[in-house]
Order: sequence, then C-alpha cells, then structure tokens
Amino acid sequence: MLGTLARRWTLYGAMVAVLAALTAWDPGGLRKHLTLSREVGRMRADNARLVTDNERLAREVRALRTDPVALERAVREELRYIRPGERVYVLEDAGGGRR
Repeated sequence: MLGTLARRWTLYGAMVAVLAALTAWDPGGLRKHLTLSREVGRMRADNARLVTDNERLAREVRALRTDPVALERAVREELRYIRPGERVYVLEDAGGGRR
C-alpha cells in the first residue's frame, strides 16, 4: 500500500512539473502574464504622471482665470507681448540663434 501511495505522489508531482513547464514556455502562459504585469506597472506610472499633470494644468487654468499677474505672465511669455513704451532687446548667441 505504501508503494502505491508513493507512486501516486510521484506521478502527481511529475504532472505538476510538466504543467508548470508548459505554462512557462507557452506564449499565452507565464511569459504573457509577466509581460502584461510589466505593462500594467508602466500604465499605472503613466496614469500617476498624468494625474499630476492634470492637477498642475487645472491650477494654471484657475490662476489664468482669476489672477491678473498670472495672465500677464502667460501672455508675455507665450505670446511675447510687451506693454506700450517698453523696449525689447533681442540677444543673439555666438551661433546666430536668438536667446
């Protein structure tokens, strides 16, 4: 009886080992799971970065709607507007490009 039980456990262990090996080598098995797990990790990191960017942009929108100083800064930086009477000096670096 003990010999039969030992053979059954050996057979069971061999079957588990074969199934584990097949799962590891199957393109739709363990490798796919690991690839998808890494992709999920990258997506979570991207989502966290996008949430931070969205919060920053929402703060900027609120500032542009309510704060005249923020609006003036944005217009001067992005549209290069100047006030009447101001002088603009354009400096060129050694390569001929503007600064």
